[in-house]
Amino acid sequence: MSLLFAKRQLTQFARFKLNEASVSCKYAVTHKYSYTTTSSIVNEKRKQILMGGGKEKQDAQHAKGKLTARERLNLLLDKGSFREYDAFVEHSCTDFNMDSNRILGDGIVTGHGTIHGRRVFVYSQDFTVLGGSLSRTNANKILKVMDQALLVGAPIIGLEDSGGARIQEGVDSLAGYADIFQKNVIASGVVPQISLIMGPCAGGAVYSPALTDFTFMVQDTSYMFVTGPDVVKAVTNEKVTQEELGGARTHTRKSGVAHNSFSNDIEALQGVRDFFPYLPLSNRDVVPHQLCHDPVDRQDEALDTIIPSSSNIAYNMKEVIGRIVDTHSFYEIAPKFAKNILIGFARLNGQSVGIVANQPLVSSGALDMDASVKAARFIRFCDAFNIPLLTLVDVPGFMPGTAQEHAGIIRHGAKLLYAYCEATVPKLTVITRKAYGGAYIVMSSKHLRGDYNVAWPSAEIAVMGAAGAVEIIFRNHPDKPAMRKEYKEKFATPLFAAKRGYLDDIISPKETRARLIEQLDLLKSKALKNPWKKHGCIPL
Repeated sequence: MSLLFAKRQLTQFARFKLNEASVSCKYAVTHKYSYTTTSSIVNEKRKQILMGGGKEKQDAQHAKGKLTARERLNLLLDKGSFREYDAFVEHSCTDFNMDSNRILGDGIVTGHGTIHGRRVFVYSQDFTVLGGSLSRTNANKILKVMDQALLVGAPIIGLEDSGGARIQEGVDSLAGYADIFQKNVIASGVVPQISLIMGPCAGGAVYSPALTDFTFMVQDTSYMFVTGPDVVKAVTNEKVTQEELGGARTHTRKSGVAHNSFSNDIEALQGVRDFFPYLPLSNRDVVPHQLCHDPVDRQDEALDTIIPSSSNIAYNMKEVIGRIVDTHSFYEIAPKFAKNILIGFARLNGQSVGIVANQPLVSSGALDMDASVKAARFIRFCDAFNIPLLTLVDVPGFMPGTAQEHAGIIRHGAKLLYAYCEATVPKLTVITRKAYGGAYIVMSSKHLRGDYNVAWPSAEIAVMGAAGAVEIIFRNHPDKPAMRKEYKEKFATPLFAAKRGYLDDIISPKETRARLIEQLDLLKSKALKNPWKKHGCIPL
């Protein structure tokens, strides 16, 4: 009986296992079918995503001399490094038949990648999808990458090519812009922000690039303005083209809104790649350093004779910079705007430094409103990201005249003064020739907590030049030429300032590079903090 029971049990167990195997097999087949089907659908969707607004619109983009959003990212980022976010996102608008006009990605490509192996977060507006217009969903994609950049401490680069706010969404699109502006401000001074204008950027859209640290444009295919030519004509009866109103030439030469321009998309993207290595990834990251093959103790004999014998003869300060910094390392910012002052990044023994220098070739290097604002903003960026500052001084003073005074040279000049006073990074200053009046003080003098202030033997440090001083001091003196000679002998040298301790040394020009690198190394451990405050009130 027990044997028979056992056989029955075994038979039932065998049937159970057979049935279980059958069910499992059916599940596996069904699951495999389901997986394969889903994967196929996803792959098909990805193909649609890559096409953006479709081949016809991509061809139209190319016909304008412009690359597509994805082509731009492929050139900007290291090959194979891009990881996309929210590729399958769609807008949620149903008004004006928008529910039948949904395209995956919603007109913007977002994610992260690397440039020269260093992490960066990016977004690229796709003009082939609804003109790259900003929707609520579109804005959320941008905000996500900005949040991620702040979280991990990495720069943000935005490639702008948009028709503006998506009108069909009304206030939702405006709210999206507002949220982006707020995030730009939160990120300011925390991670570097770069805007590359590669198409239209109008209305409220212009304020995000304006809030970022550096803005670059593409000639002939990009423009920025608050109100377009049609509105301008309607309100002021002024006829103006898009290029005249807000093209690259206007913003790099007149307004100073853009920091540089490039002839086409490819050159612009390569220009940003060249620029990127000078910047730290965040305000907590170390200042970038590259291997330097230029000798630290290199002496340049040409510097000993580069200053003309007459103080009224100009020379090119760019040549001075090029002979001091590491070979071919000077990357100038805003080269076409306020040319009387030079700003840009360079390397000393491989380390990034910010350079501010008067340019005697333009207006004798005098400081005006535009030059003051241009330099002040750059100084504050360098200070925010712990980049040491090198200042080269040859300045006869602030630009005189009613035009400057009436337009506010006092408050604009005060911005430059404020920026230098506020900065706590290492500050190195070399006076090559003139350093007169208030401009001497403003240009990173020892009195503004300069760390290393030196002069060349050709330096002239005084309240003003000899001719003007003699006209005031010796107004009625019969022998004014003799008085000018006496004034020059006393003040047209760096000795008087050196005796007062306002200079750390008077150095031979050819030794400038070695001295600066030595001091830069010494100042690596500098620890200076301003008193706690919510924020200062910079003159506006």
